[in-house]
Amino acid sequence: MSAVRHTAGQLRDFQHSLPMALLRAREAAMSRFRPMLRRHGLTEQQWRVIRALAAYQEIDASELAKRSFLLAPSLTRILRFLEREALVKRSSDASDQRRYVFVLTAKGRRIYEEVGPDSELLYADIEKEFGADKLEALYALLAEFYRVLGDSTAP
Repeated sequence: MSAVRHTAGQLRDFQHSLPMALLRAREAAMSRFRPMLRRHGLTEQQWRVIRALAAYQEIDASELAKRSFLLAPSLTRILRFLEREALVKRSSDASDQRRYVFVLTAKGRRIYEEVGPDSELLYADIEKEFGADKLEALYALLAEFYRVLGDSTAP
């Protein structure tokens, strides 16, 4: 695929818009995962929070927002729902009582363990269709892209 040249002041063709290409790719991937998540009664954002919480003993809201790429108001709403469903527990940080930390409850861990295998089956399908080498190359390119252009303080 060759680079498309543009003159100064000329907007590139819509199909060569990097944000749109990334959104198309994200939508293609998520269209595989959304039906499975719906069967488990989860939204993709709720699953993202559960996955992030599963990766840490405990985590505060600002770090969780950063790790799950959610804006604070959205994360607050999701955490309230997950707490009501007894999937997440909030407690004060032992070293700073003004700060709250979050952990998965046993019920939340069970949901994680129930959804995980279904998620991995979808990853296996994607790998089979797209190719394991190409998928690893894509991960590497996206990680490099993020390192170069992304927030250096993010994970």
